Amino acid sequence: MVRQVRDELRIVKRHWRNYVFQSLLATASLFCVLVFLEQGEEIIIASLGATAFVVFAMPDKITAQPRNVIGGHIVGLACGFAGYWLLGILPIPDHFIALAGIHAFSVGLAIFIMVIINTEHPPAAGTALGVAFGGLDARLVISVLFFSIVFSGIRLLSRKHLRDLT
Repeated sequence: MVRQVRDELRIVKRHWRNYVFQSLLATASLFCVLVFLEQGEEIIIASLGATAFVVFAMPDKITAQPRNVIGGHIVGLACGFAGYWLLGILPIPDHFIALAGIHAFSVGLAIFIMVIINTEHPPAAGTALGVAFGGLDARLVISVLFFSIVFSGIRLLSRKHLRDLT
């Protein structure tokens, strides 16, 4: 255990500029998200925060690829809306277990579709959950897609300066 920690510290010491630079990229990107989105959209903000981590701390992973980031959030938006829509049309009692089932269904459906169409992006499951809870409007869709594209664009433009930090 001590040896592993010592080895990790050597890596950090050797590549400290990457750790600082990539953390600052994530911070600046998420700052823009927080300024743009409104209070009440916390679950969506949390999923975009997780996206910032994936994109800037693990840029070489498949889940950080633009197809996965953007496609995953599109799937998350659609599946979250499906759950929200089901809550509106089904005669579901206002009971915690019934509501939890629909919200869980939204996440499960998002996972299923992301895996089927090869757009796996774990934070997008949070997008599905946030939309299932709070609904969907044009501003939210535009925000999630815009920031997914921005994060992916920053990753692509900064690619030669990024390395996996995990």
